[in-house]
Amino acid sequence: MKTHTLLMPLDMHLHLRDGVMLENIAPLSAYSFSGAIIMPNLVPPVTTLDDVKKYKKRIMATVPNDYFEPYMTLFYKNYDKAFLESVVDNITAIKLYPDGATTNSDGGVSSFDIEEMRETLEAMSELDIPLCVHGETAGFVMDREAEFMSIYELLAKNFPNLKIIMEHITTKAAVDMLDKYDNLYATITVHHLLLTLDDVVGGMMMPHHFCKPIAKRPEDLDALLSVALEAHPKVMFGSDSAPHPKNKKESCGCAAGVFTAPIALQLLCEIFEQYDKLDNLQAFVSDNAQSIYGICPEFKEVVLEKRPFEVPASYSDVVPLYAGKEIGWAIQSVE
Repeated sequence: MKTHTLLMPLDMHLHLRDGVMLENIAPLSAYSFSGAIIMPNLVPPVTTLDDVKKYKKRIMATVPNDYFEPYMTLFYKNYDKAFLESVVDNITAIKLYPDGATTNSDGGVSSFDIEEMRETLEAMSELDIPLCVHGETAGFVMDREAEFMSIYELLAKNFPNLKIIMEHITTKAAVDMLDKYDNLYATITVHHLLLTLDDVVGGMMMPHHFCKPIAKRPEDLDALLSVALEAHPKVMFGSDSAPHPKNKKESCGCAAGVFTAPIALQLLCEIFEQYDKLDNLQAFVSDNAQSIYGICPEFKEVVLEKRPFEVPASYSDVVPLYAGKEIGWAIQSVE
C-alpha cells in the first residue's frame, strides 16, 4: 500500500464557528492538523482580549487531546498601539474583512483610508502582527478579487514592514501579485485547486461548492496549481473550511462556504500525486507556514495511504465537499 507521511500539518485559515457547531467541528480539524489560524468572524466578532481568551478556551474544551494549537486572531478594527501591545502575546494575526464581503463580515472595513488605518497598521508592523485580508471589492462577483489588487498594492507600499496575507486567493491576478512585493503572502484552499465556476453553476446549482470568493476560470485554477504544486515559499495551505448546517446550504439564499476540514489532507495528496509533486506537499501544508508566521507547532505525524475512501454524506449535519463520493486517499494513522 502506497503511503505518504506529513509532519505537523497546519491549516492557516479555518472557521470553527461557536456553540454546538464548534463542538461538532473542531475535533475533526484537531485530529489531523497540528494547529490552525482561527477566523474571528463570530457574532459578535472577536475584538477584545477577553473575547480571544474565552473563544480559545471554548475551542480547547472541544479538543480531545492537547496536540492541536488554535492560533487566535482579532477581527480588524482601527486599534491603537497600547491595545495591540496588550494582546500581542495572545494572538497570531488580525483578520481584515471588507464590510459585508462574506459570512459575518458586517462591521468590517468600509473605506481603505490609509491615514485612518495608519496607527493600527504601523503598530502591527512594529509588533510583527500579520494582517490577514479577505481581498474582495463590492464589484461584479467574478472581478472582486482582481479589483482588490490595487488595495493590496496600496497596503504593501505604505506599510512595507507589515506582513500581509492574501487569504484564499482564487485568481491569476493574485498569483502574479505574490512576487511583486516582498511583504505579500497567500493562502490557497483545496477546493480552489479543484473547482471552477462550472463546478458551481455550470449545470445544476451545486450549493456545497458555493463559497466566497467564488471559484473562477480554468486559467485561474491553473495559476493556483502552478504555485501550490511547487510549494512557492510565499504560499501556504489554508482550507477556509466553512461549516454551515445542511438546511442553510440547501436553501434559497445558500450560505457561502465549502466544508473540507476532514478530507483536506486526503484531497491534497490526490492532487499533488496527480501532478507527481507529492514531495512538495510537506512545504505547502506546514513548512512554509512555519517560516512565514514564525511558529513551531507541536509534533504530529499523519500517515496517509492510497486507497479508496468514501466521503461521508455529512458530519453532524454539515455536508462536506464530495459527500458520498469516492476519493483516492485516506488517513491511515495519526501520532
